[in-house]
Amino acid sequence: MDSVNVNLFGTDPRVQKAITVARNVAATKAPVLIVGEAGVGKKTLGMYIHQQSTRARAVCDVVDCLVGPEDVENAMLGFRDDESGHFVRGALERCNGGTVILANIDGLEESFQKKLHQIIGELADYDIDIRFVITTSKNLSKLVGAGRFYRGLYTMLAGTQIALPPLRERQDDLKMIADYYVEKYSKEFGVEIAFGDQDYNKILSYYWTHNYKELSQVIKGTIGGGDTSAMAREQDTASGETQMVMSSETTDNDGIRLMSLKDAERLLIKKALVHTSENRTQAARILGVSIRTLRNKINEYRGAGNSYFMSLR
Repeated sequence: MDSVNVNLFGTDPRVQKAITVARNVAATKAPVLIVGEAGVGKKTLGMYIHQQSTRARAVCDVVDCLVGPEDVENAMLGFRDDESGHFVRGALERCNGGTVILANIDGLEESFQKKLHQIIGELADYDIDIRFVITTSKNLSKLVGAGRFYRGLYTMLAGTQIALPPLRERQDDLKMIADYYVEKYSKEFGVEIAFGDQDYNKILSYYWTHNYKELSQVIKGTIGGGDTSAMAREQDTASGETQMVMSSETTDNDGIRLMSLKDAERLLIKKALVHTSENRTQAARILGVSIRTLRNKINEYRGAGNSYFMSLR
């Protein structure tokens, strides 16, 4: 695993407090709950905790709880590959002595929450020692109170709690973080581009729904296009959502923007994911499709090189 650079998190006092707590709790065996919006670096901070702990030489793995109960169970326990017939080890076996990050645990199907509680509770019987870090963009205690999250699992995993603030509340950090991405993508594309005051003003004024992820995408797209004026058309200042400007769009006589059914489907799926903070189970319910259908569509758009879907885990 590459070394985690928490310097990119910035100098905001709340961020520095989060890093200090993470460093201190790393020396313990306590589970950790990291809370924050999509894209604020929750998994990165979880990996940092692992690397600062005595478990750093062992494996740290991420299991995304949004993928559905069967996939989560396979990721945790392992599964038999249909094509090769070989058994693929699960995270619980691979990470013995290390760390498992359960990302987006609020998206875990309610039907699987009790089973996961039982699986984790029995690890000691099999001489498996794992430190759990869980991440969420929701208030888990409220979900427990509403009966939507199993109290036993919450009590087991929600140990030390660390909160990461969104980028839009960290004005002093935004320019430094933007400079990092400008330098990174300038090197990647082999160009020399410097943002001016107008560009930074746009960056500071946006809502940044997806935080680091969205900021990175916008700057990459801007530098890849070789024109910083693209900043003006890449963002919707009302919502901060990255716009998908499609050449297939036209306008009818009533001023309504038209697009192909395929493009409309992709845009609708994206909006459902944004609305649910990328909770695929909830997005599938809103769209009226199965989680498998949604997963297949995401994979299709990712394979087509769509930047938003390529950034989804």
